[in-house]
Amino acid sequence: MALKKGKKPKKLTWKFNLDLTHPVEDGIFDSGYFEQLLREKVEVNGKTGNLGNVVHVECFKNKIIVVFEKQFSKRYLKYLSKEYLKKNNLRDWLCVAASDKETY
Repeated sequence: MALKKGKKPKKLTWKFNLDLTHPVEDGIFDSGYFEQLLREKVEVNGKTGNLGNVVHVECFKNKIIVVFEKQFSKRYLKYLSKEYLKKNNLRDWLCVAASDKETY
């Protein structure tokens, strides 16, 4: 029997950063309201707004840090960001782009 190579252990936490510096400085984006929207809209175990101890949303001036204890898709954060922009008629002027692996 051949020995299997050791697999990497699965990631225990996922941390994503949302950098809102430029839109907030221009005065067209409210980071506090967006943080509140994330707290209300994020689904955990199929239920909206049920963050519990699984999801932590923190706002530091122009950056929002979202930490998940379970596996989570970065694409879902992008979807929620686009939904916020569409709701506030900002979608024509702002786009959501990734600057690195963990940041939008």
